[in-house]
Amino acid sequence: MDLPSFLWLWKIAAWSMGLASLAYVLQGVSGFWLSKQRSQQKPPPGWLKPFHYLTGITMVLLVLLLLTIGIVGTLGHYGSLGHSPHLLAGLSVVILVLISAVSATQIGPKHPQARSLHVKTNIILLLAFICVSLTGWHVVQQYLP
Repeated sequence: MDLPSFLWLWKIAAWSMGLASLAYVLQGVSGFWLSKQRSQQKPPPGWLKPFHYLTGITMVLLVLLLLTIGIVGTLGHYGSLGHSPHLLAGLSVVILVLISAVSATQIGPKHPQARSLHVKTNIILLLAFICVSLTGWHVVQQYLP
């Protein structure tokens, strides 16, 4: 396909990555706040848990959108996948986000280890986000004139 026809796709990817990064930061801040309230045995503000859930769902949807854009764009441009380390970095982010989301749904008295898995996964996710951002920057440079 002709590259200029893909520029709109890369713009969506750039916005999605920026918003996913913002969602990750908001998740971290709200999650830390929830943890602090729990450790002090205080109830969190009524809006905090729904905000944490909503930003988490948003991040999952944005990451899945980025996966779709990456696959469509790469197949459209190259005809196949696996042309850079960005594929491995991106798949790592997708897997970690999904593990985090699933573990979040399990947090409770029946699954005491779920919270620890959720937190540890999100710490590793920070490294994966950094890696996918750096490799993504390299990929973007290939498409710019």
